[in-house]
Amino acid sequence: MPRFFSAIALLLLAFVPIALAQDAPAPLPEDSAIPLDPLVRTGMLPNGLTYYVRQNSRPENRAELRLAVNAGSILEDEDQQGLAHFLEHMAFNGTAKFAKQELVDYLESIGTRFGPDLNAYTSFDETVYMLQVRTDSMAQFTTGIDVLREWAANITLEEEEIEKERGVIIEEWRLGRGAFARIREAQFPVLLKGSRYADRLPIGKKESIESFDVETFQRFYSDWYRPDLMAVVAVGDFDVDEVEAMIVEQFSTLEQPEAARERPAYSVPGNTAPLVSVATDPELPYGSIQVVYKHPKEDRSTLTGYRKDLTESLYSVMFNQRLQELIQSADPPFTFGSAGPGTFVKGADFYNLQAILAGGGHLNALEVLLTEAERVRQHGFTQAELDRAKIDLMRSFEQAYAERDKGESRSYASRYVNHYLDGGPSPGIEFSYRASQDLVPAITLDEVNYLVTQYLTEDNRVILADGNDPEMMPTEAELLAVFDAVAAKTIEPYAEEVVDAPLIPEMPTPGTIAARTTDDVIGVTRATLSNGVRVVLKETDFKNEEILFSAYSPGGTSLVVDDADYIPASYASGLVAQSGLGAFGPVELYKKMTGKLVNVRPSIGGRSEGFSGSASPEDIESLFQLVHLHFTAPRADETAYASFKKRIGQFMLGMQADPATAFRDTMAVVMAQNHPRAQPFSQATLDAMDLDASFAFYKERFADASDFTFYFVGNFDTERMLDMSALYLGSLPALDREDTPQDIGIRTPEGIVTKVVQRGVEPKAQVRIVFTGEAEWSQDNQRLMGAMTQAFQIKLREVLREDLGGVYGVGASGGLSREPNQSYSISVSFGCDPERINELVETVYAQIDSVKAGALDDTYVTKVRETILRGHETNLQENRYWLSTLSSFDRSGQDATTIPTGLPSFMEMITPRMLEDTASQYFTFDNVATFVLVHEDFDASTLELEPR
Repeated sequence: MPRFFSAIALLLLAFVPIALAQDAPAPLPEDSAIPLDPLVRTGMLPNGLTYYVRQNSRPENRAELRLAVNAGSILEDEDQQGLAHFLEHMAFNGTAKFAKQELVDYLESIGTRFGPDLNAYTSFDETVYMLQVRTDSMAQFTTGIDVLREWAANITLEEEEIEKERGVIIEEWRLGRGAFARIREAQFPVLLKGSRYADRLPIGKKESIESFDVETFQRFYSDWYRPDLMAVVAVGDFDVDEVEAMIVEQFSTLEQPEAARERPAYSVPGNTAPLVSVATDPELPYGSIQVVYKHPKEDRSTLTGYRKDLTESLYSVMFNQRLQELIQSADPPFTFGSAGPGTFVKGADFYNLQAILAGGGHLNALEVLLTEAERVRQHGFTQAELDRAKIDLMRSFEQAYAERDKGESRSYASRYVNHYLDGGPSPGIEFSYRASQDLVPAITLDEVNYLVTQYLTEDNRVILADGNDPEMMPTEAELLAVFDAVAAKTIEPYAEEVVDAPLIPEMPTPGTIAARTTDDVIGVTRATLSNGVRVVLKETDFKNEEILFSAYSPGGTSLVVDDADYIPASYASGLVAQSGLGAFGPVELYKKMTGKLVNVRPSIGGRSEGFSGSASPEDIESLFQLVHLHFTAPRADETAYASFKKRIGQFMLGMQADPATAFRDTMAVVMAQNHPRAQPFSQATLDAMDLDASFAFYKERFADASDFTFYFVGNFDTERMLDMSALYLGSLPALDREDTPQDIGIRTPEGIVTKVVQRGVEPKAQVRIVFTGEAEWSQDNQRLMGAMTQAFQIKLREVLREDLGGVYGVGASGGLSREPNQSYSISVSFGCDPERINELVETVYAQIDSVKAGALDDTYVTKVRETILRGHETNLQENRYWLSTLSSFDRSGQDATTIPTGLPSFMEMITPRMLEDTASQYFTFDNVATFVLVHEDFDASTLELEPR
């Protein structure tokens, strides 16, 4: 659980011990409930089932379907722990209409990807099934509605399928084991003390998973899968009247049990005295200190509640910005800090203050966090902070409003699921935008400052500290003493410096458009500027507020001659990016960009340097200015460098405690044959960092713009973009260098290689098998490789997961490289019980033999073809796809006009024989590297890893 807060860290606010109360702002008068989004049609059937239906054409010819069940692990009886999640799995293993694996087989045959398009999840309070289907085929869409109906009432729960799925569930349980799980098990009973949530984790207990019988399944299914606890959500490119009629017809036949069990609501009890947990685990890669406040659930369904949401958002932005400024100091007190509200159970809201740190330092980190919160209590925020926060918040609403006709169906479906399960408002962007226009300007500084006294009370407080070294951990008494010490402090008010200067002091002398062509087939304009910079522009209407860009120049760290200079060169762009630009340090630059939706990231890779980023159309000139400054006015800030070095050092060195890190590092070193430029992060890496050397390399790489190509895709006016390109890019320095990336000599090992890494205490294993060799690169060969490995992954899932129950998931991927040498790599990876490694590795090799003998028949070809074509259709409506594809086609010398049609044409020609030949070509046993991660007590001498 503690890591839940890490995942939502950017959403969190702050903590402070309460001392003197402040006057509360005058409350708003009572108001009516916030209306539901008028663009969604909702209703309740006589049997109690709720439905939501909305037309939306993003993406075209697709619909997102959901079955939301208001039942999760919290409702399990004592003999059912883990069964809610197990039942979710069983929904894919057979229903009345779809025997055993027929459901997954059918959906894959129409291009549905198991995982991204066909999935489900179970939490404490709910179970949600998710399905994306086509709407340009009525048969396929109707089947999608049928599937939801089958999940609602007709899961067959055959004993044979239950027995096979036990192994899959146990492997999912095993996969989740590790340091974070053990810390969670220590901290959950403290955080959720006295609550049913503390002993109803969705994954359940291993002994229960191994022993559930059919009667136990049926009892849970009949008790809780009933219409009054269900909602059907359909959002997509369809006729609402038709879809509503289908839902009414299909789901009205569900029967409500005569003696239905009451669906209880569970809460998390409060506590008067602080609850404290200090936990350690030797495999924990980093430590944390958290202060969590438990609060009753609040009703946010009125305009008053909405105003409080907005006020909390402003508070969050301002407090977290102060924490961000703290970690920019030369000696940052923690690697990452955050504060704010969040929840993961229905029974309570949480307010959390957290710091991530390496090693010790918990007491200092806690003191710094509490001091900042106490600073807010004593002095409040400043008007300047609030003004900036309001500008940013309003800008985000403006962006959402401008994109109101380009929303994704998946996003809307999630909102309506949450509306049903949590009861929170979902008024739609039109209402939210109008309400924010009225409410945000009226929110006062006193109103925001008052929140600190509401969030952070002296009761219901939980302190959670964890780390990997018991000798460096604080005691409970020491942690509690920090609260008293901070509460007694007299703290200086927050002070800031704001640089009041233009981003670019003097406008540059523009270049000119030396050449220009337009490709009407794909709507791309290409221009060469007078200094040699090339610009590629594709104007789209996929998103109203989105312009994406990237830039590429050959060279990168491959041009570093001496290996000793490699580390400073490889960190050059990251260090410079931390330092700000021109007259603005990192904090000042952030404030300068208030209200602007723009980001620019420089990068230096192994064989190139460049940029990536985005902007709204309104802020595109700021993007060009930032790019210009990255060339002409980069900074090397000593304080920012010291902060970056300490934080990255603490984090990366701390990661060495994690067995998975040791496994990844071992694979990287072995596959690069111990090349000096492929070494894992270590103290030597940290010692080799050098700000001056990094800055010098950065300036050298960005001293010549003449070999850069910039790609822009999005909602812009091409002529205006060319004018700004001439001004800000055409004025960049040009040395007319001819940089050629160098081959630094990294090659994969030849022959049969096996490496066993023994780290950790959990009885779990991770296996990766890598096939490598020389190969001729071509677009056709790349596409064949992708199709074959996708089909092979389906085959492996069917055998290793569905037939043998030996894995939770299995991955197979492959690709061809053009540079520095033409080669290929195929990787197969899975986690499993260490006792089954030999069996499963041997099965992988047997499946390789089978696909080389033609096992990937028309069934697999159809699945892969439909999946790829379906993805291609939606990709063509995405700016990001066009951005990456235009760049990759240019760099490989391909004809970009074939982007829309080339892949579909090729996929229509693929046959089983082509997949068979591709597998035979690349699945050779000349160069095979097998890596295994197992726990420290495992007898590695029992492993038989070499292919036979």
